[in-house]
Amino acid sequence: MSAATTAARAQVFALPDLGEGLTEAEIVRWVVTVGDEVAIDQTILEVETAKSVVEVPSPYAGKVHALHGQAGETLAVGAALITIAGAADAQAETYREEERAGSGNVLIGYGTSGGGAAGRRRRRRATAAAPAPVAAPAAFGSPPAVAPPPAGRPRVASPVVRRLARDGGVDLAALTPSGPDGVISREDVVRALAAEQPPAIPTATPAATPTTTPATGPATGPAPVPAAPSFGPVDGERRWTLDAFRKRSAENLARSRAEIPEATAWVDVDVTPLWNLREAARTPADPGPGILAYLARFTVAGLRRYPVLNASFDPARDEVVEHGHVALGLAVQGERGLVVAAVADAHRMTTSDLDVAIRDVTVRARDGRVTPQELTSATFTLNNYGSLRVDGSAAIIPPTQVGILGFGRMLDRAWVVDGELAVRKIATMSFVFDHRVCDGDTAAGFMRVVADAIEDPAAALRHL
Repeated sequence: MSAATTAARAQVFALPDLGEGLTEAEIVRWVVTVGDEVAIDQTILEVETAKSVVEVPSPYAGKVHALHGQAGETLAVGAALITIAGAADAQAETYREEERAGSGNVLIGYGTSGGGAAGRRRRRRATAAAPAPVAAPAAFGSPPAVAPPPAGRPRVASPVVRRLARDGGVDLAALTPSGPDGVISREDVVRALAAEQPPAIPTATPAATPTTTPATGPATGPAPVPAAPSFGPVDGERRWTLDAFRKRSAENLARSRAEIPEATAWVDVDVTPLWNLREAARTPADPGPGILAYLARFTVAGLRRYPVLNASFDPARDEVVEHGHVALGLAVQGERGLVVAAVADAHRMTTSDLDVAIRDVTVRARDGRVTPQELTSATFTLNNYGSLRVDGSAAIIPPTQVGILGFGRMLDRAWVVDGELAVRKIATMSFVFDHRVCDGDTAAGFMRVVADAIEDPAAALRHL
């Protein structure tokens, strides 16, 4: 084959649309090199985005002619990524047709942006990073109505979406597209997969729970206003640039604070009975479930009783969307920052099942190996900030959820039991909830379900 023929048939694959305001990605590593033969949907490289490390597959089959970036380099959406020579004309035309159909959710876990200009730049990697919580974003509510695609080939703007559908056994031709101009997006495939979920959790009418108003301390007066910070150069000053993960984290935190009218309630819980139950069940051969697994089980029980808290709020329609399953999010401090990784179908699990699932997802979250779906699918979050040796926290609610429950460290404290002072293991449980969705009586009722189960775990487990 002549050089002219090779160039004529070479196809340039650009970095796909990342969506949700994410317009760039950093190359982690190339899986292929120049001269390699690649197949359609074969992974060609890994890129780091604001959520995770994502594998990018090839939309063409042929021989790698050129790589347009190096590991550690940051590319903008639309920048040339790889050139593949020898792609069949029909194959190339199919991909161009799909691209013309409109921009879809290209990388798993992302929405659609308004488009980014091609370009690239080098980013200096941060040498240190301050912890910052992050809530994994995900769109919720019903998709906007769009005109159905014309008869023929389903329009998909992403090889990643095609792979997700193929791996999940989803027939793309049977889907109703929600993307612009009738393009099939990642969310359409996810909804099809979710249709195979079990039916909704049966709900019970919450019993009326009296509310109490905690006493407040005396006012201390306004705090002094600090001097405006100076951002000019200072001797000994060290600066570092936020990476994509922390930039997205900052956006989510600001979004949550701006959009959610949150309220916080807390209660001190006597964990001694649960501690004793767990210790009594442990053997040298089998340590049994950890405390966090029991807390997760009781949290799920509370969500069964108060399903309005296992929900999302759709401000565009003023609707509360109660989910038919519990994907319990666990806040995990990983190498790249704080992430919320979900344990799917937590409502179907025993305490032992939850223990295995929690240990698995937390290890992978710390190593940065959780999937984008695990980072975006949580319906409610459990936060064990006691592992950080703190007693309490008014956490920030993930944007697509309506509540986050947290537990502080367990401390031996003087406690009154049956009128007598005793040393007990006490932990503070705090609950931050979206006041648009429920009021304090619902929040208090949910907390009491969890707290009462902790303080009498044997009875609670008999009824779960």
